[in-house]
Amino acid sequence: MEGADPSSPGEELELSVLQEPPEEQRPLNGALQVLPASADDPSPAQAKKESPWSSCNKNLVGKCKLWMVITSVFLGLIIVIILGLCLSGVTYVDEDENEIIELSSNKTFFIMLKIPEECITEEDLPHLLTKRLADVYSKSPSLSRYFTSVERVDFSGENATATYHLQFGVPWDDDNFLKYMMSAELLLGVLLQDFHDKSVPHCESLGLDPASLLLYE
Repeated sequence: MEGADPSSPGEELELSVLQEPPEEQRPLNGALQVLPASADDPSPAQAKKESPWSSCNKNLVGKCKLWMVITSVFLGLIIVIILGLCLSGVTYVDEDENEIIELSSNKTFFIMLKIPEECITEEDLPHLLTKRLADVYSKSPSLSRYFTSVERVDFSGENATATYHLQFGVPWDDDNFLKYMMSAELLLGVLLQDFHDKSVPHCESLGLDPASLLLYE
């Protein structure tokens, strides 16, 4: 067809740039407003980095924080427990120690000690043994309440022996008490243990041999 100017395949087409109407580029109020981000609204990145313990830093009353209240409660409980333990230890009374036992009769024992040869010449030995026996039984946890007295009966240098009279107060007609609390084994065991714990001055070997102690009624 005449008058038509067909474009060649190699011809580039020019596209016109579409432009928005001027009224679409303008804000409704005629000015562009930017809303500032609130300081109380943390960004998502800040929310992720927030510590899980941050709730403990919240103020409850004035400047008092939650962690302060929790710490004070725990410290208060610890103090109450310690005070309770101290008071219970002070006010506790052992009924067995304060029990009053009626001692209506006396029990007599004779104890004979074999004196080593190197100790026979000691002039103060009879007096030291009397005091030692009194201390042993008057301070014994199991026998101190029943011990009455100790008296020297005989001290023989020729036989190398010393005999003492022991007296205890016991309940009247109590066979179990005499069997378990006033047995010869118990009395000798207490004295023998004391000699092993502390020797007699100037006579260290005295009482160390169980065969050197003899107890009879």
